[in-house]
Amino acid sequence: MSRRVVRQSKFRHVFGQAAKADQTYEDIRVSKVTWDSAFCAVNPKFLAIIVEAGGGGAFIVLPLAKTGRVDKNHPLVTGHTGPVLDIDWCPHNDNVIASASDDTTVMVWQIPDYTPVRNITEPVITLEGHSKRVGILSWHPTARNVLLSAGGDNVIIIWNVGTGEVLLSLDDLHPDVIHSVCWNSNGSLLATTCKDKTLRIVDPRKGRVVANNFEEPVALQEMDTSNGVLLPFYDPDSSIVYLCGKGDSSIRYFEITEEPPFVHYLNTFSSKEPQRGMGFMPKRGLDVSKCEIARFYKLHERKCEPIVMTVPRKSDLFQDDLYPDTPGPEPALEADEWLSGQDAEPVLISLKDGYVPPKHRELRVTKSNILDVRPPAGPRRSQSASGAPLSQHTLETLLEEVKALRERVQAQDERITALENMLCELVDGTD
Repeated sequence: MSRRVVRQSKFRHVFGQAAKADQTYEDIRVSKVTWDSAFCAVNPKFLAIIVEAGGGGAFIVLPLAKTGRVDKNHPLVTGHTGPVLDIDWCPHNDNVIASASDDTTVMVWQIPDYTPVRNITEPVITLEGHSKRVGILSWHPTARNVLLSAGGDNVIIIWNVGTGEVLLSLDDLHPDVIHSVCWNSNGSLLATTCKDKTLRIVDPRKGRVVANNFEEPVALQEMDTSNGVLLPFYDPDSSIVYLCGKGDSSIRYFEITEEPPFVHYLNTFSSKEPQRGMGFMPKRGLDVSKCEIARFYKLHERKCEPIVMTVPRKSDLFQDDLYPDTPGPEPALEADEWLSGQDAEPVLISLKDGYVPPKHRELRVTKSNILDVRPPAGPRRSQSASGAPLSQHTLETLLEEVKALRERVQAQDERITALENMLCELVDGTD
């Protein structure tokens, strides 16, 4: 009599659960732009969501703990002249986020730890190089300040955000619109998909495709979903891939192994309402005391709902087998080291004692001369409002004055925030 052998895996029983009503984020006008990105990005400090905005593009940034109804006057991050199509948090600085837009630009923003009183309108830097809309962003996993963007011009540009320079431009590898781009774990290779239905493995520093046209799949999984976009999220620590259908109401997840049949179906988390987009928390932002192995942020039409994936365990002790050391916030390389050919695996951290995000770190951009980014055509010199030429000394004086005014405004913002916090404490004390 034959006995069926059950595959051994600690992830055979992964359960998904939606957050309670008071843990959701309510009254958010999620963007209705028809684009294939996730519309949501999250890290251990902040939740960012692309929203509806008149006269350009915008996204909202909320402190992770600020659940409940969002004030209709909550400040937005605005600056793009066209709809925002993609956003991505920097893996090495939880206060820095990049946005890509229909206006052909990429903007990089510094988000303060306090809630600002007015819209954030000044990016740290604007990256201009695409000739059509920019719909894909992805930070390098191990090199500091290296950001990838891909646009409707079929071009991939890799930037050094710290200087505003183009490191690499891959403009002849894709004959049609690029649908997705993903780095490997150490950032030495890219995987891309394209409208021509070809998957390519690209060595960006050599500027060439090293593999494509995979004829036979390692595994084939039929999905009972509509023709909507699938948003895949892969967790290398657990070797689990989560597939979220945009417009679908399910999250299907599979364990990947090195032995046949390679792909093992685990379970499906289903809810009533379809998802407009999805955010995926980095492993360092999870609650290890509750055996949480993944957390999603599901976008509805007017709200965002956290969904927690857990592996039930009876013990209260730290579960080493669920939480191997995971990539932390420190980069392993500088941008120029990576460009020169060096590779390095992510700098890992232990989650045994939980993870506390570092305090606000400012992104510093150094340019040889910020006034020389777009020099005027012809031999004209800079002029004042009266028409008289401005001397270098006058320009430096004006820049210093602008800097001083910005610092004063920031100081006033911080003072207003401190007073608002005191007011909150007083009101709470009288309840």
